[in-house]
Amino acid sequence: MPRVRFFDISVEDPEEAIRFYTNVFNWQIEKWDGPRPYWLIKTGDPTLPGIDGGMGRRKSRLQSVTNFIDVPSIDEYAMKIEEQGGLIVQPKTAIKGVGHLVAFEDTECNMLAIMEYSENAN
Repeated sequence: MPRVRFFDISVEDPEEAIRFYTNVFNWQIEKWDGPRPYWLIKTGDPTLPGIDGGMGRRKSRLQSVTNFIDVPSIDEYAMKIEEQGGLIVQPKTAIKGVGHLVAFEDTECNMLAIMEYSENAN
């Protein structure tokens, strides 16, 4: 059964957001060594319930927090989303060394994403 595995926070000012989340929740936030500016967030002990996330610059004022659901086949689940009335808003996109993602709106206009993790993604 696919589960929420990651969250993404869209921000205008990464430095201010890092200050906020570090001081309020004591989250550990480090810049990702990837192809675009992005920061990884560790929210606590990985042996306890919860998920980690990341943050990147907001591209649209409508962006907020997106939950990423881990799926075994991005193509299969993208098809299921459309068959059930969801709307693909970002087609299958590779994140080098991480996997493939598809962002979508559910039937209630909530933004989510599915992710098929693969270190071989280009």
